[in-house]
Amino acid sequence: MAITLGQLSTFLAVARTGSVKRASEQLFVTQPSVSAALAALSRELGVILTERVGRGVRLTAAGEAFLPHATDILGALVQGRRAAHEAAEIMTREVRIAAVTTAAEYIVPPILRRFAEDHPEITLTLEVGNREHVFEKVLDRAVDVAIGGSPGTALGLVGHPFLRNDVVLIVPPESDLAGRKTVTFSGLSDRTWLLREEGSGTRAMVEGLLARNDISPTTLTLGSNGAIKQGVRMGLGISLQSRAAIGLELRTGFLATVRLRGLPVRHWYALTIEGDHLRPAVACFLEFVTSDAARSVILEVDG
Repeated sequence: MAITLGQLSTFLAVARTGSVKRASEQLFVTQPSVSAALAALSRELGVILTERVGRGVRLTAAGEAFLPHATDILGALVQGRRAAHEAAEIMTREVRIAAVTTAAEYIVPPILRRFAEDHPEITLTLEVGNREHVFEKVLDRAVDVAIGGSPGTALGLVGHPFLRNDVVLIVPPESDLAGRKTVTFSGLSDRTWLLREEGSGTRAMVEGLLARNDISPTTLTLGSNGAIKQGVRMGLGISLQSRAAIGLELRTGFLATVRLRGLPVRHWYALTIEGDHLRPAVACFLEFVTSDAARSVILEVDG
């Protein structure tokens, strides 16, 4: 069987993007080259892996079955290459990190600062995105560790909780809600709720809570923590945010919080691929993130 790495890379790019055109742009090749690679891979396997749907492409049942194996093959090769380079002392010691937006803005920086001070020989890189993007990065082995919320039922990921993530209801300081000690979801059905973008873990949490409490309020999507905080401050609506993201606004009086019954207890997690052998630099970073020392530097900044 003469399956090539180029064919596997092309197949994964099409599976991710759902488009021959977007896959060709990601791979910097022509669209005919992408189509030819898919056709050649299908011939080698003896099954049709993709099919056209409108202007896009989707995987067939055979393609869906083949996808995790293709991902594992390429991922194992990437890991093997990195291990070989490290063994030969060619590659600089590096830890590649991806973090969800809130963690990247408020939780990760003090961790990186202290870790870099203690381990100057290790190079750190950080990529930022929403939950969906970050999970994809770590599952594709494009990063070594992800920082975000609970992996939940995400297959292949293991979560290492290291810090409580308190979520609070934020309102304008002059709002009638600010004078109440406690509110319930049912009492907020007539309010406009400000949401993060699709793919955000916070958005998924809020939508789940609204559904479980059987309310369907008006919603407005704003694409960042900063936009939501400003929107709440300007009276556009109310929102749920991590307390870590609003410390400055609470101290300056730009926002207020109200106790909302029924909020879940959440934590921040360091996420890795289940069963993976961690390189020494990655294991060192993971050990620090989940230590009391890391919690102390985060709380010191937040406090």
